[in-house]
Amino acid sequence: MPALTSNVTDTALLFEGGGMRASYTSGVVVALLEAGLHLDWVGGISAGSSNACNYLSRDADRARRSFTDFAADPRFGDVKTFVRGDGLFNAKYIYQEAGLPGQALAFDWDTFSANPAQLRIGGFNATTAEQVHWGRDDYSHIHDLMIRVQASSTMPVLMPPVTIGGEVFVDGALGPAGGIPLDAARADGYEKFLAVLTRERGYVKPPQGAEWFFRRHFRKLPAVADALMARAEHYNATREELFELERAGRAYLFVPEQMPVGNGERNVGKLHASHEAGLAQARRELPAITEFLGLA
Repeated sequence: MPALTSNVTDTALLFEGGGMRASYTSGVVVALLEAGLHLDWVGGISAGSSNACNYLSRDADRARRSFTDFAADPRFGDVKTFVRGDGLFNAKYIYQEAGLPGQALAFDWDTFSANPAQLRIGGFNATTAEQVHWGRDDYSHIHDLMIRVQASSTMPVLMPPVTIGGEVFVDGALGPAGGIPLDAARADGYEKFLAVLTRERGYVKPPQGAEWFFRRHFRKLPAVADALMARAEHYNATREELFELERAGRAYLFVPEQMPVGNGERNVGKLHASHEAGLAQARRELPAITEFLGLA
């Protein structure tokens, strides 16, 4: 396959996580691909990393199915998989098996590999409390990519931690940016941002409760408990920074007009409705997005 090209090289595309709330923002992936808007730097954390991968493999159908139909897969996960230690979301199946050729959610590795755009996937080192943003040099095989998407998406308690290179990782949203890879884009030299968020504009994350539970549950990984306690402050600060960048004309924020599902939603009908609502909003905003990107 010949190398693909990007037509936007001065703007970073950021995908926030949020579990099944990404059903809404998967509509943005579809709309950007429909419009032929191909940004040269893409970052994703948690569920946002799946949106980022689908965007860079230029697979609109997989972008939709990942957060809609796939929830009906009998191996997607439930209380039984949680009890046996595989997670409420059956992480190994979802990320390491379903995306293989011929499987339920086959990933287009060839197109992804031919795409020149940088991909940063955010993970959180559960031992050192270090935020990691993996890049293209870390993805020589589909397994290298998908295990990092799994690590980035590993919601504490609900999913088992992931070991990569002898290090233990959990959800990248526990890092200092709170789940939006603005810091990674800046570290790579970007000053202009298209950020795809999964919470309404007026949302403010409340402080994490049940500290005693998390301190006990993660007694062998205290950095995780510490990060959970600090997450609301970090998340709200990054959101406010994005709003400031928006006011300065340096960021375009796609913000859900309404968010119809929670992060654990499994009802396929509701997930489809969420995707369609996000797609409709993204299509309405395409002229403004295209103008912001300098392609109008």
